[in-house]
Amino acid sequence: MKFYYITALAASLVLASCSNSEDEAQEATVAKGEKAEGSQVQRIAFVELDSIMTQYQLYKDYEDVLKNKGAEIQNTLAQKQRNLEQHAANLQKKYENGGFTTKDELEAAQNQIQNEQIQLQKSAEKLNSEFNIEQERINQEARDSIQAFLKDYNKTRKYDFVMVKAGDNLLIANPKYDITADVVKGLNKRYKGKKN
Repeated sequence: MKFYYITALAASLVLASCSNSEDEAQEATVAKGEKAEGSQVQRIAFVELDSIMTQYQLYKDYEDVLKNKGAEIQNTLAQKQRNLEQHAANLQKKYENGGFTTKDELEAAQNQIQNEQIQLQKSAEKLNSEFNIEQERINQEARDSIQAFLKDYNKTRKYDFVMVKAGDNLLIANPKYDITADVVKGLNKRYKGKKN
């Protein structure tokens, strides 16, 4: 069972930053290097989401947590399934050997197997629900971490927008506005400091 929680995060991760500095806006240039007259140029940067997800240690740690939890769920459900199959095989063998003396005993055994199947299904639903809740909690924590970092990061950078480049959602992006490496470095430094 593979869990791709990261794609859900990519869809919901919106990184917008705040302030506009008039001095920096005056320094910004418009196409062909000319200064904007009477208008403010907005400062925009972007981060590569794939790079953040592969290089930010928090994501790596969370991926391990989810992978382990997914494996634990698989193992639990597989064991319950094996137990159910073994019980059903034992009842089948008992039936074939004439071990049921009445029709009521046979029906009770069949009902017991059906109830165990229902319980297995409920258990699977519960475990998957718990996994989804944990996944959403982790996604929210990661989003909050990145947004908090960018808010602090932007106090000195003064970007009007910090966009996320994920897949082809940004068709053209000048690499000079790519702040991914700086953001990843800062995120990891901050995360390492919180872990210690």
